[in-house]
Amino acid sequence: MNQKQKELFYEFPIYGMTAEDLSYSHDNIKDVKDMLEAGIKVIQYREKKKTFKYMYNQLVIIRQMTKEAGAMLIVDDFVGLALAVGADGVHVGQEDIPVHAIKAIAPKDFIIGVSTHMPEHAVKAVEDGADYIGVGPIYATQTKEDVVDPVGLDYLDYVSANIHIPFVAIGGIKDNNVDDVFESGCDLACLVTGIVGKPDIKKTVIELKRIYDESKK
Repeated sequence: MNQKQKELFYEFPIYGMTAEDLSYSHDNIKDVKDMLEAGIKVIQYREKKKTFKYMYNQLVIIRQMTKEAGAMLIVDDFVGLALAVGADGVHVGQEDIPVHAIKAIAPKDFIIGVSTHMPEHAVKAVEDGADYIGVGPIYATQTKEDVVDPVGLDYLDYVSANIHIPFVAIGGIKDNNVDDVFESGCDLACLVTGIVGKPDIKKTVIELKRIYDESKK
């Protein structure tokens, strides 16, 4: 991740993520539009059960939307889709294609994020050349199948103190606990249903930004 990308990554304290089946609107395009208008600068497109054609068609639109908003687009898991639509990067899990294999086919400055659940994962991600890591699930979450047990704030504290690449906290984060996440030294948090599950996404995101600002005073 180059310096310009890093600055954009941390420009706004909320990392947006799609989840159409869990969304209030059930419309990824509308949700992304609202998140971008609220100021979010990183959008991860995460859909596990849609066809590739469905995802590709949505991503073409979302890629254009993020470009116009000066925001970053990350695609979950599907490296081919990310490359096909010109996304800024991809996010992979512990059981997905390894970082070195993505680097072998990706263009320069293609961002690679890796989900981590323990210190060993974080250290290895850094050694492998990941650009950022996901830290979590901080709390229990139902937005993913086969999810690991919550890692809690202790792991987040470890990452804040010891890992020197960008990171985002994720998993079970809601408006009633996000302040604890920010106070653990985190400057970027991902809420899934805590944003797209709400009837007014823009109002929700603005309130989350206020909580972040208060936590840093």
